[in-house]
Amino acid sequence: MKRTTPLFIAFVTVAIDLLGFGIMIPLLPRYAERFQGIIPTQWQGTVIGLLMCSFSLVQFLFAPVWGKLSDRYGRRPIVLIGLSGSWISYCMFAYATHIESLWLLFVARAGQGLCGATISTAQAIVADCTAAEERAKGMALIGMAFGLGFTLGPILGALWVSDTLTGPPSAAPGIIAGLLSFLAWVLAYLFLKESLTSEQHRAGHSWSAWQGLRLVVRQPVLLFPLLTFFIAIFAFGLFEGTMSRMTQRVLHYTDRENFYVFFIIGLTLTLTQGFIVRKLSPKWGEIRMIQWGVASMLLGMAGMAGAVFEQSTAIIYLSLELIVVGFAFMTPNVQALISRRSDAHIQGEVLGIVQSIGAIARILGPFLGNVLYGSPATPKPALPYLISALLLGCSLAVAFRLHHGTPHRSLIMFKESGA
Repeated sequence: MKRTTPLFIAFVTVAIDLLGFGIMIPLLPRYAERFQGIIPTQWQGTVIGLLMCSFSLVQFLFAPVWGKLSDRYGRRPIVLIGLSGSWISYCMFAYATHIESLWLLFVARAGQGLCGATISTAQAIVADCTAAEERAKGMALIGMAFGLGFTLGPILGALWVSDTLTGPPSAAPGIIAGLLSFLAWVLAYLFLKESLTSEQHRAGHSWSAWQGLRLVVRQPVLLFPLLTFFIAIFAFGLFEGTMSRMTQRVLHYTDRENFYVFFIIGLTLTLTQGFIVRKLSPKWGEIRMIQWGVASMLLGMAGMAGAVFEQSTAIIYLSLELIVVGFAFMTPNVQALISRRSDAHIQGEVLGIVQSIGAIARILGPFLGNVLYGSPATPKPALPYLISALLLGCSLAVAFRLHHGTPHRSLIMFKESGA
């Protein structure tokens, strides 16, 4: 029981914190369009892309650092630090919305990325508390927390935004998100116990986050799952970063209606990871789940490109389901596969590096997606999804090489490398 309690509390705190994240995502690209002011038309898509990727850029720089610190000092203090910064950043977002400041939106979003330590550290808690054969089910629990955040967050956000296309932006969603993160901090402070045992604590290594990334990708046993993950997340970023703009342009949805679309995304993610993935992963294995997930994303993204071009609402929703189900299959199983192929003493650091790989993809995906989409005056809403489908074809090809390498090769070689 003592080993499972941190896992449950980590799930609860991450789920509550991600409610705020689920509130923010549907609003960011729309608010960025409204706040651009005197920025030239030809640069507006690029500016929106920069805002959407700013979170991941900062997260990329700091996720390995948080992971290494959690290996050395424990999971609990890092989770508390991350949650502290999250609620401050969400409140800053509310103020930026109130004064309609684009540059302050950038500051708030970067702050949220800096404090996104809760995710990779929560994954490390899963690794601490689960046996290797149960790792995928544990990672799916964190994925379920994501799903809950993206399910309930949009419902909360919909209560506080306009139901007309020309309605004013509301600061209330930022305030609600901040309060939720503060509640998560209180719960973690009161109930989250340290999952890292004294035997697992280690002295810090002299190699940097960049050196760690270089050493990890040199291992064939990790290279193919990391590459599959990177390309798939990159492709998903093109979709995620432009979805709110597409629903406004193609479906003519208000801010409130747009929240309902993200509610459907979150509900699908929650049900898939909470029930289907947790049941199928032990039977099918991580590699097969990854391959089926990427294939489903590919089919859905190709359908989305065609549906947006033809403005078919029914096919847009069908394609949306295929994309999200595939994403739910792929993500926790990649993390579980990499975790099982890593030494137990450096779980936090390796998962932090995986988080950074994902962050690079989330930097490039939303940025390129919004550049391809174009400005509000000259949009090309189908183009990001077409490019995403091509990328997912590459990811699927790499996924068929996941059996290459030694299945359980230890990454304790970091110590032996002298780096």
